[in-house]
Amino acid sequence: MKSNPGPVDGPPEEPTGQPRAAPSETEAQRRRRRAVFLRELAEARELRARVQPRKTKERRMREALRMRTFRI
Repeated sequence: MKSNPGPVDGPPEEPTGQPRAAPSETEAQRRRRRAVFLRELAEARELRARVQPRKTKERRMREALRMRTFRI
């Protein structure tokens, strides 16, 4: 009985579990993938804001204070 199986056939994966980008990936494909990621990230932030409104308000207040502090 083996406790540690050998490498699995298939595309290598990043530590996040996502397949590694092909070296021949075009700039347009990379930008499209990035746009999808940023869209999903914004959607997750909006969901968090709806689910935890108090934390969102506190975060906005801290950010506003920081912005006021460093204005010239």
